[in-house]
Amino acid sequence: MQLDTRKLGCERDERWLFSDLDWHIGPGELWRVEGPNGSGKTTLLRILSGQMADYTGTIAWQGEPIGRCREAFMASMLYIGHRPGIKKALTPRENLDWYQAMSAAGNSARVRRTACFEALEAVGLAGFEETPVESLSAGQQRRVALARLALGHQPLWILDEPFTAIDRDGVRQLERWMTGHCHKGGSVVVTSHHDSGELSPSSEVLKYLRFDGQGGMHIEC
Repeated sequence: MQLDTRKLGCERDERWLFSDLDWHIGPGELWRVEGPNGSGKTTLLRILSGQMADYTGTIAWQGEPIGRCREAFMASMLYIGHRPGIKKALTPRENLDWYQAMSAAGNSARVRRTACFEALEAVGLAGFEETPVESLSAGQQRRVALARLALGHQPLWILDEPFTAIDRDGVRQLERWMTGHCHKGGSVVVTSHHDSGELSPSSEVLKYLRFDGQGGMHIEC
């Protein structure tokens, strides 16, 4: 599994957020994207996840340009952005069941239901499975979205500010999931203003892509 960019760049309002980015994301790697607000972090993740096509350069998945293997790439990638991406009129269990029905074809309704309850328990929402999401706090809604990480089979996770609105226990759980995912051969790209505990500079899986806010960048492995 690998995602590669070649001379990737993006211009906004006659200003280059970044340019000529040659980047390799391989199995077992956790990339933390850092930089000041407005430096291009979210834009980069939206480009990588296929949500923006306004860029220069190329992106390749498994050696093939994204345009030629878009379906396979999208099936291999899990994106969670600033918005939780859940339906507030549904319950947490219904949201996750819908997600599984879309991404895990072949599993029976009983298997999906069991997996939903286990995932919600893992994020501290046991007892809230059938509560309408609109009745939950912002942090609890965020946990519903993050529960997808316990269900997904995708090797590539792209997470934009995933620690927002969750408490310390939730942060630690998410850190364990990310490092565990990498230890199993998966890859994670994450932006965060959070000072991580387990994601320390000494972690063997952690790498950095740092933007300076003026179009420049630095890769630290």
